[in-house]
Amino acid sequence: MADMERYVGRTVDLVYIDKQGRITRRTVIVRGIRGETVRAFCCEKRAPRLFAADRILAVFPAGRRTG
Repeated sequence: MADMERYVGRTVDLVYIDKQGRITRRTVIVRGIRGETVRAFCCEKRAPRLFAADRILAVFPAGRRTG
């Protein structure tokens, strides 16, 4: 996902496709980017998580509703 750097330090909603092919939506605090990996704190799981940048389908400010 292009431009992820602009979200570092911000709380966002990610639409993500997991390893099993399921599409999920997660509210996370983006902690950093390293190569093709996004480091974030997952608000639902209350734990750090890693996300493969190529599996992120959409990113938008937390709380924003989509159609």
